[in-house]
Amino acid sequence: MKLVIRPSGFTTLAPHLHPLPTILQRRCYAAQHGLGTTTIPSSGPRRKTVTPFNDDGRVPWHELSAGEKTARATQQSFNFGLIIAGFALTGVVGYFLYSDVFSPDSKTAYFNRAVDRIRKDPDCLKLLGDAKKIEAHGEETRNKWRRARPIAATYKTDSQGNDHMMLHFYVHGPLNTGAANVHLVKRAGHSSYEYKYLYVDVPGQSRIYLENADTKTSSDSKKYKLFGVSWRK
Repeated sequence: MKLVIRPSGFTTLAPHLHPLPTILQRRCYAAQHGLGTTTIPSSGPRRKTVTPFNDDGRVPWHELSAGEKTARATQQSFNFGLIIAGFALTGVVGYFLYSDVFSPDSKTAYFNRAVDRIRKDPDCLKLLGDAKKIEAHGEETRNKWRRARPIAATYKTDSQGNDHMMLHFYVHGPLNTGAANVHLVKRAGHSSYEYKYLYVDVPGQSRIYLENADTKTSSDSKKYKLFGVSWRK
């Protein structure tokens, strides 16, 4: 048996030979058919389009389309804005905490100083009782925790540029309950407050003054100097 291969690529048998078995013919055809075939690799799964809501930064920048680059830039700008807003809010909260609680000139600082003065004053102890059992708190509210009750504070500036701070709070002792009032003045050009008055009112009792600038002023007005010597009227 003689196999003849023509240039056209077809395989035939010489006329005087018997035909090839069917299996061999199929193999020859398959071999010839696969000579000019190029295998196309299968493509992987397509990625999702990047948007401002699903971008996790895994897709490299150079693989993004123009629209996807805009989406990523928008998302990053939004995140940056949130960070800036967070820093600003933290700064504002820190400022108010310092000015209202930690600053030496805060209302909380003067409230604590006034309460200490009341606990050490003999006249207050006679009406309120044991100093260790005296408690102070702000305005009456439904909150059962007295320490959480707000301290009533009023601020104003007069026509001469003096700053005024007025506090009002309550004191409780084993014997009685009273109300305390504080008026502080920071003169124009000065850095700290001075007492104008600090007094405690207990129902049915005379007012107890711990500070009274008016009394000091009247007593000082009775003094005068002559020839370098202080004289009292």
